[in-house]
Amino acid sequence: MEDKEKMIEERTQIFKDIYEGKIPKRVPVATKVEITYAIQYSGLDLKEAQWNLDLLEKVIDRVSKDLESDVVPTVILRFPLMYRLLGAKNFVMGSEGFIQHPEVSAMQAEEYDELIQDPYKFIIEKVLPRIYEKLNDSAEKKALVFAKAYRVYINSTIKIKTFSSKAAQKYGLSIEGMSALTEAPFDFIADQIRGFTGMVRDIRKIPEKVSEACEAVLPLMIKAGIPREPSIYKRTFIPLHMPPYLRTSDFEKLFWPTFKKLVEGLVEKNVGVDLYLEQDWMRYLDYLSELPRGVKMWFEYGDPLLIKNKLGKKYIITGLYPISILRTGTPQECVNVARELVDILAPGGGFIFNFDKLPMALKDAKPENIIAVNRFVREYAVY
Repeated sequence: MEDKEKMIEERTQIFKDIYEGKIPKRVPVATKVEITYAIQYSGLDLKEAQWNLDLLEKVIDRVSKDLESDVVPTVILRFPLMYRLLGAKNFVMGSEGFIQHPEVSAMQAEEYDELIQDPYKFIIEKVLPRIYEKLNDSAEKKALVFAKAYRVYINSTIKIKTFSSKAAQKYGLSIEGMSALTEAPFDFIADQIRGFTGMVRDIRKIPEKVSEACEAVLPLMIKAGIPREPSIYKRTFIPLHMPPYLRTSDFEKLFWPTFKKLVEGLVEKNVGVDLYLEQDWMRYLDYLSELPRGVKMWFEYGDPLLIKNKLGKKYIITGLYPISILRTGTPQECVNVARELVDILAPGGGFIFNFDKLPMALKDAKPENIIAVNRFVREYAVY
């Protein structure tokens, strides 16, 4: 038990050092997999295990033992029972057992003024009933459905945290994960309110309304991103979706102003900010350099050397290791890629080793390759 406690202490410390701007003993390894990957790896039925969360104790224990990350290596964000109770249109389970996010449009273009005038009221009264069918009913029935769904969410979250804590204690791991989740105002409107197609149309026809709407929902996004006890060690996760699909001029005018305010607002509240930069953000590196110091930037794609040179002294860099090589390569080939990435990004600190994205299905990454890479980085990337 003393050995496990020492391992937890050491692993927790290397992450604390990173967040405090210090050079840690070694590069932290924060590789994770989606719970769907972990379920398949554990040999359980994908649908059954997501509906019966008690089965996930075995799943989380198994991957925590085997994958050799420094953290409990599972991510679960969506609980299908909660979405079924709500009658969700925005998150549905596909035939193979993966939760999908179909495009939804819960607001018409002519309703922007309502959203801008009172975003909270508009979301509660108009958007939610359009996304969740079970909330499109009488006030009494809506309250009952919402209470049931919220109870499922809370109970499920507590259960997963309990399983993760047990695995961390058992195998000497750090519980490194998000404490809150929010979205950039532009992404929030595009993802959940207007839909991708509607937003692309609005950018061309009514850009001024898009800008005003982003400003209107900004306070809600800041509030959502503040954990109960703000701390640089309790990270708020912000997945970023739309910028790779935007013209740089539209990004500059419509996305960037409120996104920058969001990050600055969270940092002012002593919140640790974790950005997931989906797709290609290379043309936006100079913009990113304007954000407050200490933000963690998880890149899916990019030139590691350019990212290191432009952002490495001010920010925490993670990601960039392609899971495609984990799917097709040999263990040695995978290790060689990891060595190249570490040699570029590790010098001077501010680097957490992670994949470019989370493996979702077992076919996405060979377990033996994940293990080989994690083991290599822990032993090689020592300061």
